[in-house]
Amino acid sequence: MQTIEFTVNRRRVSGACADRTHLGDYLRDTHRLTGTHLGCEHGVCGACTVLVDGKPVRSCITFAAACQGADIVTVEGYEDDAVMADLRVAFNRHHALQCGYCTPGMLATARDIVLRLPDADEATIRHELSGNLCRCTGYMGIVAAIRSVLDARRAAAGVIARHAGAAAAPLPFAGFTVADEALGTQPHLAAAGSAEPERSADRKGWSRIEGGFTVPYALDEVWAFMADLPAVAGCLPGAVLTDVAGEKVKGHIAIKFGPMSARFDGAARLQRDDASKRGVLKGAGQDSLSNSKAAGDIAYQLRALSAGATEVAVDLQYSLQGPLAQFSRSGLVRDFVRRMIADFGKSVSRRMDPTLSEAERNQVARLNPVAMFLGVLWERVRRLFGAR
Repeated sequence: MQTIEFTVNRRRVSGACADRTHLGDYLRDTHRLTGTHLGCEHGVCGACTVLVDGKPVRSCITFAAACQGADIVTVEGYEDDAVMADLRVAFNRHHALQCGYCTPGMLATARDIVLRLPDADEATIRHELSGNLCRCTGYMGIVAAIRSVLDARRAAAGVIARHAGAAAAPLPFAGFTVADEALGTQPHLAAAGSAEPERSADRKGWSRIEGGFTVPYALDEVWAFMADLPAVAGCLPGAVLTDVAGEKVKGHIAIKFGPMSARFDGAARLQRDDASKRGVLKGAGQDSLSNSKAAGDIAYQLRALSAGATEVAVDLQYSLQGPLAQFSRSGLVRDFVRRMIADFGKSVSRRMDPTLSEAERNQVARLNPVAMFLGVLWERVRRLFGAR
């Protein structure tokens, strides 16, 4: 048992909690906030979705202890929320609920769509809602309700913009396509002094994770290795390249995290700047099972720490749409990805080790999701208690 403290619906609460208690159970059993509905209890149906620090989270697979100091909002805490007030009216007007069991989680996700994707069209809304299951409505009313709120907000923004002397035009959702325009337009940058690789600034609606690792080899050696895409892919368990053509590659990557399992098929393009020792891998893909779509930029920057050591800083920006989207915004998943980046660095060091045979260098430790998951949890517990 441990004592946890956080804010629930603008009220500071604290109390004893077993380490393995999920947030949904804690909210319902300890604080009687029974508006949070538990359905599948595997993070699949979305009925238990609440806001943690402003982001939708599956409370049935989130440990209460991991929310120490967080700001949590359940369906009971939206009294003064203007967006939720509009959504409630719209859900009633468009008959977007029947039994009501999915409605608390559906409203939390709808609010996130309205605030995060103000230019969303129907296709985008359906992708974002596919992580919330409803057995009654057929989704038509839910989609119509969200569209009506988005349309009203866009119309209001247009009026304001016209009064300010500016034109306001909604941007259509283009979707993700595995084409050159999705992977960037610059070819491989090799000449010294050339423009840096294309990389978008922080994109609205995208998530960002930063990490890094150190490799015990000289800067130029590591830079040359990072240009060998088959070798780099060989350092990442689950990644398989099916076609390599210069700076472009095609293939797939299989991932598994708790109840989430997916295989993304897609393509990527590498852009590099030899002068600054900086590269960007731009990719896009789709999971055929869940129909989730992803796009991302993986930027890496090399810096010499000494004659025989190089630091690789990694900056990942990505967008995920479909049933897997809400997993991507979980703090636990972010820690999991940072751990994967660190393990990738160890595989790079092994792959570059000249003292090993080719067979030994090509051996990549098989990813153990359970061990990695427990490792991430342990690191969170250490941070919780202020361990150094």
